Amino acid sequence: MEATISKAEYEAAMAEKDGQIAMLRHELDQLKRLIFASKSERFVPAFQPEQMALWDDSPELGAAQEETEKITYERTKKKAHPGRTQLPEHLPVRRQIIEPEEDTSGMVRIGEEVTRKVDYTPGVLEIVEYVRPKYARPEGEQEEKGAIVIAEVPDQVIPKGIAAVGLLVQLIIAKYIDHLPFYRQIGMFKRDFGWTIHKSTINDWFATVCTLLEPLYDALQKDVLNTDYLQGDESRIQVLDCTDSKSKKGKPNTNTHLGYMWVFRNPVSGNVMFTYRSGRGANVLHETLGGFMGRLQSDGYSAYSSYIKKHNVELVSCLAHIRRKFFEAQKNHPEKAEYALEEIQRLYAIEQIAREENFSPDERLGLRKVMAAPIYYQLLEWVHTEQANNLTKGAIGKALLYAKNHLPRLEHYLRDGRIEIDNNQIENKIRPLALGRKNYLFAGSNQGAQRAAMMYSFFASCKANDINPREWLRDVLIRIGSHPINRLEELLPVQWAASRDSDL
Repeated sequence: MEATISKAEYEAAMAEKDGQIAMLRHELDQLKRLIFASKSERFVPAFQPEQMALWDDSPELGAAQEETEKITYERTKKKAHPGRTQLPEHLPVRRQIIEPEEDTSGMVRIGEEVTRKVDYTPGVLEIVEYVRPKYARPEGEQEEKGAIVIAEVPDQVIPKGIAAVGLLVQLIIAKYIDHLPFYRQIGMFKRDFGWTIHKSTINDWFATVCTLLEPLYDALQKDVLNTDYLQGDESRIQVLDCTDSKSKKGKPNTNTHLGYMWVFRNPVSGNVMFTYRSGRGANVLHETLGGFMGRLQSDGYSAYSSYIKKHNVELVSCLAHIRRKFFEAQKNHPEKAEYALEEIQRLYAIEQIAREENFSPDERLGLRKVMAAPIYYQLLEWVHTEQANNLTKGAIGKALLYAKNHLPRLEHYLRDGRIEIDNNQIENKIRPLALGRKNYLFAGSNQGAQRAAMMYSFFASCKANDINPREWLRDVLIRIGSHPINRLEELLPVQWAASRDSDL
């Protein structure tokens, strides 16, 4: 006996299958975009008043219509080519005089032609010898002051090591800013200078430098958390599993496990803190943020929602993540997705005005209340209405649900001019980590990952405050050994730059 179903059950089953097909198509489109397409989320409205149509689709115009008319229009003037970039005045100039092959004896020099080129010579690796002459005091002074007079050895970062501060700075900058793993640098030294350095030696140098900088890293953590407004994010990193140093066949173990770099930014000071953890749960936030109270801006990851339940913290959403959901829904639901994207684009245009005019937080808040608040509340109302009428699992349903849950938390930016409209600033700080892990693939251990977090913290803070990281690191490594421990915060990038500017 064949089973029968009603028409309503059949239609419900077909509707469910159609929804699954739409969801799978959306996922396939996203995968194709990740693999083949541009990662940009730039939105261009389908209709732009300033953009002329290529074809006139009016049905009244037929092929036999030959009437013509003269039209005029205005267009934006093309930018003139800026020309050749001016050479920096501070670069040294090496003059090379080229005399004619003909004998110029008896001729009068009437001028010269100068041709300027920019050349490059690879970095110089040199041996520095500290020569300390020894002197013998007169016999009458030897008993009181000692027989021998000799100068003290200048302070060294690694007292018994051969690496001077310039070499140590180059190794660290090349790895964590230029993304050159140590093994590549070893090959470069061998190729360019004929000097072979063992990997274990460089690792020992790096470990010593990190130990020296640990107290400064602790001071940086305190500085970053000394605020009532934080931005947070996290990113994965592969870490070598060192539980078994050898595999069953006696070869080095190459298994890795997934760890996470948690990043927090103090938008007021600009300092940034990376910290490594083996997990991604809310317990990491409990351990890292401690007694932080205020507003925490992040993406929609559930760990942040779990964290605020036990702490006096309010979450602030990120408009960029909300925009991304609608951007992904454009292909399947263009009308609703494009409306949301247009409204979000208007909010970003207001932020651009404040940024270009270099508004203070109070001025930016005033601009937002006048121009952004009406757009925001209208968009919020639209999201609630549309989501109530669209409960599908498709792309637009997901985008509307995400916006319904997270857009209300962005209202904080209409109350405090310091709060950013999105979390893009901290995501930009993670970018060096993403580039680095493509080159060195994994950290050698949990301790190695935490050392990397320390360096990324210092260099991200330098970049955020337009500080030359090479100058900062060199000066700090020279001074930190004798610097008072209770004044370590003076060596943090922001404070270091401020004290240097005051000295000038």
